Amino acid sequence: METPKRTVFCVKFQKEQEGMSYQPFDDDLGKRIYDNVSQEGWKLWLEHSKMIINEYRLDLVAPEAQQMLRDQLEKFFFGEGAALPPGYVPPSQK
Repeated sequence: METPKRTVFCVKFQKEQEGMSYQPFDDDLGKRIYDNVSQEGWKLWLEHSKMIINEYRLDLVAPEAQQMLRDQLEKFFFGEGAALPPGYVPPSQK
């Protein structure tokens, strides 16, 4: 018998979708993401985070870079949306 999929009302898509199978961080933000972000929404973030890391050339070993990425994550899901880096051109327009 298959276990029913967990669903959440995704803050990114504004509709019920399949929830994540794990909590991404062991803290309040991780719990908030687990409760409010769909698996599909998380995939969008992973792609967006790659762009941020590359455009800003973040060294993820540095605490400042980790904090910046975390701030962008929170804005992406719960704020006005993560700001694109100055001068960013989407790959399809380069």
